[in-house]
Amino acid sequence: MSVNRNALTGVLLLVLAGLIAFKLHGSWSVGSIFEYFWPTLFVIPVGVFFHWLYFFLNQRGIGLLVPGGIILTVGLVCQIATVFDSWDIMWPGFIFAPAAGLLELYLFGNRNRWLLIPINILTALSVLFFAVFAVGAVLGHLSGLKPLLVLGMVVIGFCMLFMRKKENAFSSRQEPWE
Repeated sequence: MSVNRNALTGVLLLVLAGLIAFKLHGSWSVGSIFEYFWPTLFVIPVGVFFHWLYFFLNQRGIGLLVPGGIILTVGLVCQIATVFDSWDIMWPGFIFAPAAGLLELYLFGNRNRWLLIPINILTALSVLFFAVFAVGAVLGHLSGLKPLLVLGMVVIGFCMLFMRKKENAFSSRQEPWE
C-alpha cells in the first residue's frame, strides 16, 4: 500500500512543481496555490471519498456512485479549466458530469438499460457543445489569418466553378436525368 501512496504523492508533487514553474511565473504564494488548485483541494477529494465509501461498504451503497461521479467530474473539469484558463471551452464538462455519475451507476449497478438514454443524451450534448466551442476558439485564434482564409476560399471557389471535370472510364455513361 505504501508503494501506491508514494507513487501517487510523487506524481502529485511532479505535477505541482511543473505547474508552479510554468504557470505561476516565479512569484507564488499560498493564495496563488489556492487560486489554481482549489478543485484538487476541496472538490475532487469529496468525489474520491464517495467512491471510496462505495467500495468500503462492499458495494452496497450503489447510490453513492452518482453523486461521487458528478462531483469528481466537476472537480476535474474545474481543475483543467482553472489551470489552463479555458472556462470558455470546458463548460460542457458540467453537462457531462451527470452522465458520468449515471454511467458509473450503470456499470457498477444492475445494468439497467434505461439509464443509457440520459447518459447518451447528456454525453452527445456535451460532445457537441465541446466541439463547437473548441472549433470557435481555434478559429478565434486564427482571426489574424482571416485575409488568407478568405483568399483561399475565393481561389478554391473559382477553381471549382471554372475547372472542368475530367471524364473517366466509369462516367462515360449518361444517366437519364442528365
